[in-house]
Amino acid sequence: MNKLSGKVAVITGGNSGMGLATARLFAQEGAKVIITGRRKKELQEAVASVGQNIEGVQGDVSILSDLDRLAAHIKTNYGKVDIIFANAGIGKVTPLDQVSEAEFDQIFGINAKGLFFTVQKLLPLVPDGGSIILNASIAASMGLGGFSVYSATKAAVRSFSRSWTDELKERKIRVNTLSPGLIDTPIIGKGGMTEEQIIEFKTTMTARIPLGRIGESDEIAKAVLFLASDDSSFVTGIELTVDGGHNQV
Repeated sequence: MNKLSGKVAVITGGNSGMGLATARLFAQEGAKVIITGRRKKELQEAVASVGQNIEGVQGDVSILSDLDRLAAHIKTNYGKVDIIFANAGIGKVTPLDQVSEAEFDQIFGINAKGLFFTVQKLLPLVPDGGSIILNASIAASMGLGGFSVYSATKAAVRSFSRSWTDELKERKIRVNTLSPGLIDTPIIGKGGMTEEQIIEFKTTMTARIPLGRIGESDEIAKAVLFLASDDSSFVTGIELTVDGGHNQV
């Protein structure tokens, strides 16, 4: 306990799934946690569910003025950001010939552009020795039909972490990528699949996972805590894959 005592942590997309589980664990470990989300009601419910050491700031990471407002709020109220978990993301299953320009722009706008500028806007508040964790996906290195746009955004995330590891080395800021496999989160139900397709997707994917099951958000949170805390003090530039072995064998 108290691995993050005295730390200030920002988690984008912290109102559900992996982000909320991480916020809960960070708060338990003594951090002051600021979560973001696009929907006010869900954000308020998430804050209430954690109960202490947490604040919600409504905003969309793809809108730079929202990120400016987030950075200004944190500077005024906290003065620093020790940990950034750039987690906000969306995914849709769409065949190549059906992807619209609007859908392409939306997914890249949140998953790649939004993540990039989240880090850029908050970086002046990160003290030397801080930790930045980027949420990618095993989809970045797999070929999955219908996921081409989503997978490309996650490959961009992995690339960002390599470049930033080198760029921020003089400040001893650690930058690492987390790549989850199939995790039981609400995002699965928001990807445009029918209920029958979701069941089929989970069944097919689970059969490929050596551990024989879908992962849980709490398991991701524990991995993020490792990358955020001094337990990983000599770890930077890596891709930590948490997928039950799905993309490893």
